[in-house]
Amino acid sequence: MPGTIPDMLSPEFAADPYSAYAAFREQAPLFYHEVMQSYVLSRYVDVERTFKDPVFTTANYDWQLEPVHGKTILQLSGREHSVRRALVAPAFRGSELQEKFLPVIEKNSAELIDRFRAAGSADLVTQFANRFPVGVIVDMLGLDKADHDRFQRWYTSIIAFLGNLSGDEQVTADGLRTKEEFAAYMIPVVRARRDALGDDLLSTLVSAEIDGETMSDEDVKAFCSLLLAAGGETTDKAIASMFALLLQHPEQLEAVRADRSLIAPAFAETLRFRPPVHMIMRQPAEDVEIAGGVIPAGSTVTALIGSANRDPERYKNPDAFDIFRDDLTASSAFSAAADHLAFALGRHFCVGALLAKSEVEVAANQLLDAFPDLRFADGFVPVEKGVFTRGPAELRVAFTPA
Repeated sequence: MPGTIPDMLSPEFAADPYSAYAAFREQAPLFYHEVMQSYVLSRYVDVERTFKDPVFTTANYDWQLEPVHGKTILQLSGREHSVRRALVAPAFRGSELQEKFLPVIEKNSAELIDRFRAAGSADLVTQFANRFPVGVIVDMLGLDKADHDRFQRWYTSIIAFLGNLSGDEQVTADGLRTKEEFAAYMIPVVRARRDALGDDLLSTLVSAEIDGETMSDEDVKAFCSLLLAAGGETTDKAIASMFALLLQHPEQLEAVRADRSLIAPAFAETLRFRPPVHMIMRQPAEDVEIAGGVIPAGSTVTALIGSANRDPERYKNPDAFDIFRDDLTASSAFSAAADHLAFALGRHFCVGALLAKSEVEVAANQLLDAFPDLRFADGFVPVEKGVFTRGPAELRVAFTPA
């Protein structure tokens, strides 16, 4: 890499990855990072290909995810993957999501807002965004809400493990310990639920069957671990980022406040402009010619979503936050036909995309209803943190107490 471009593991990159992304796209759309031991792609067309072209496999998850989750559906392919996905997908779409779990989402959001609505101020990260999606998942699974803080700690540990690009030994050890703790907690719960089914997602998972195939205790545990981490971290950061951006663009905030159908476009544009996950890894099954070079079979590829979603070859004025842009389709933004890359694409498109959309819509509607004059606290300026996942470190706001 040219010496003027900050390294991906440097403090300069962490402070402002977007300037580095622009340099990557222009000067080095494919390069090899020695410490990460990974080939890095940054242009939209190339990142899109890594998600759609079957030559790019998810074999990297064998070492990236399995140590903390166990074997998940993300590592599977072919019929095995399609069957496992078909077993879990119905709970995250259509009537199952709207009728069974929308009340759970609404209840969790309202309870959190009630805790600070009379205070006149709050940190929407620590008091709402951090806790909301984890609470929803815990309730969906029918787990004990008294263990919320434990789940929060586990998912934070797992996300740190996945984003441990520099190989910090303490972070690795903590992630491995979390896997053991989560399994010790979850496996007995899974077994007990098989003997006493309820009206919750965990009961759906343990009883789901396709062509005589069911999910084992380990399968269910691994999926719950994945759901807790992926569903918690991404929705957490998406909600915080969307409100930070709307508060920084008051004319767009007022448009959303007046017309709530604009929440979906605002969420879609947030996913494009400041995606919660900035990079996803893949592993090619054979040598691949791409971005002017060749990636050898079996190598790790880091696809920079955060860069691809700002590619001027794909979007007009890509460094501007604009919920009214005409080159991003909100109606398909939460499906496999999305024209942004925040949920990946192809056969491993995020199974929880519609759950995330429902959570964000509920949270936005309830927050806007509760706080008509929501604004930044005096002197507060939001700052993004993170490299693998990224979002506001805090979001201090003020409002008239209700």
